[in-house]
Amino acid sequence: MRAVVFDHYATPPEVRDVPDPHPVSHGVVVRVEATGLCRSDWHGWMGHDPDITLPHVPGHELAGVVEAAGPGVTAWRPGDRVTVPFVCACGGCPSCAAGDQQVCERQTQPGFTHWGSFAQYVALDHADVNLVAIPDDMAYATAASLGCRFATAFRAVVQQGRAAAGEWVAVYGCGGVGLSAVMIAAASGARVVAVDVSPQALDLARKFGAVHCVNAADTADPAAAVRDLTGGGAHLSLDALGSPATAAASVDSLRRRGRHVQVGLLPSPDGTTPLPMARAIALELELLGSHGMAAHAYPALLELVRAGTLRPDLLVTSAITLDAAPRALAAMDTAPGAGVTVIEPWA
Repeated sequence: MRAVVFDHYATPPEVRDVPDPHPVSHGVVVRVEATGLCRSDWHGWMGHDPDITLPHVPGHELAGVVEAAGPGVTAWRPGDRVTVPFVCACGGCPSCAAGDQQVCERQTQPGFTHWGSFAQYVALDHADVNLVAIPDDMAYATAASLGCRFATAFRAVVQQGRAAAGEWVAVYGCGGVGLSAVMIAAASGARVVAVDVSPQALDLARKFGAVHCVNAADTADPAAAVRDLTGGGAHLSLDALGSPATAAASVDSLRRRGRHVQVGLLPSPDGTTPLPMARAIALELELLGSHGMAAHAYPALLELVRAGTLRPDLLVTSAITLDAAPRALAAMDTAPGAGVTVIEPWA
């Protein structure tokens, strides 16, 4: 099969022929029809993820068709149209038994713990626990966006963030996950303030329901701007980008007893990121993380998509070939673009 491969961190990946994967007993191989280009893939390519071994194939946000299934798989067969959370749970640890597969203690992640979906085929573990059927009328590009960014944003806004109608929600970073959060929060009846440095991204945020937009490139203190626009601060704020500056600003944007949800990854040399904890104490703020969404939670999301309440298809703004993926991956830090770019490996 053809795949995007890098042999060293932060050096140009290339498309080349590699062996086809084979399913383990509890797993499947999926023919990848669409896979999202995500900032997490860029972090992996830069060497920010300790689970990656070289050479490596990135990609974790995918949809496609089951090509082959291991003998232990009972719920899926070749030809099934599927997507999968980026966290593939084991199904047997205490966290999985509690229904918290998104923090499975023995999780695997395509594109991180093993070769991923920037390829024509990808192997996935524990298929009976992790695969999600996608409707026949849903495009593969739309389904691929659910596997990481949209599902992650849905859980961050609805389950972790507990967004409620009439509340103010601030979203820092309007890439794929941030725009997903804007759309989901607006659909929940919240009033959204979007923060980004890109006018194009902020235009999309307005399209998807933001009532105010703050261009951080033109504002000395984005958090103060958010507090002013919301009459004292957001009830809920999300850092959907992942940087020390946006994480701190998200916390600074909150009103008393507000809730911060960290969604974007925060790599640092010592694994820590300073946050304004004095404000967290004084205002009794909640500081929460959000790490994907378990497969069993997808039906509620899919029903909202089916009803047209949520439109993840509108977030897909670009489709590229596998040959264009290496350059697009390398450019994510300097030219991340707006919306979701999907790779179509067979195009």
